[in-house]
Amino acid sequence: MTALLNVALDGTAYGMVLFIIAVGMSLTLGLMRFVNLSHGAFAMLGGYATALLIREAGWGFWSAFLVAVLATALVGGVLEALVLRHLYGRTQLDQVLFTIGLSFFMIAATNALAGPQVQLIALPEWLARPVDLGFRTLPGQRLLVIGMGAALALVLGLGLSRTRFGIWLRAAVDHASTAATLGIPIRRVQCLSFAMGAGLAAVGGVLGAELMPLEPYYALKYLVLVLVVVAVGGMGSIAGSLVAALALGWVETASKYFFSDWGSTFFFLAMAVLLAWRPEGLLKR
Repeated sequence: MTALLNVALDGTAYGMVLFIIAVGMSLTLGLMRFVNLSHGAFAMLGGYATALLIREAGWGFWSAFLVAVLATALVGGVLEALVLRHLYGRTQLDQVLFTIGLSFFMIAATNALAGPQVQLIALPEWLARPVDLGFRTLPGQRLLVIGMGAALALVLGLGLSRTRFGIWLRAAVDHASTAATLGIPIRRVQCLSFAMGAGLAAVGGVLGAELMPLEPYYALKYLVLVLVVVAVGGMGSIAGSLVAALALGWVETASKYFFSDWGSTFFFLAMAVLLAWRPEGLLKR
């Protein structure tokens, strides 16, 4: 029984990290119809920026975290405004080639500027301190990840369905020309949406650094996991990404507890089964 509780708890924490990173890609891929394979690079950028601000500049965790997320969102917005917007009308192959090339560029730049070693993020004492749950102790950081993931799922779900910006975004995707004639600022919506996706990736990169260590090949190493969550959950679905991330997180954690010699075999087996059952995703919009 204790082992199952451990699997549920650790799997939830791992799944929430996957969700926080993947939900930004789900927005750009499912709602904006843009294949952004550089999404993992934005998560890496946010994590590296936080680690360097804390270690080199002596900043506190929360100030470094906030600035790193905002800076990553700004980089994503500027990149979208100057370069990526020209790819919206191009083929998906063009989008894939450019964004995967961008990932390789950011990997090389990261390796040259920060070195190949893993970047550690110094946490506040109350986050690093173990929390006694009765059947085990757990770092406070993992509880923060679980709470942050749940909060983001709620905020994003309500934001896309209840706010004016969410309505604008869905209208811009469904029929851009009609939305433009109604006065919806299409370009502003697209730029802000991409920036929001980059910022969400940065949040996951920082909060998930314990479970998904920050190193130069982070952008490619975890890209497949993020793509799996988006595909299984259904592109553009916040709830689908959450359900898929949690389910796959539990499967991956259980396999490490009980079948450690098999690696991630059960993770990708679960992916295949779920996609065979629901080819369009669990909760595709």
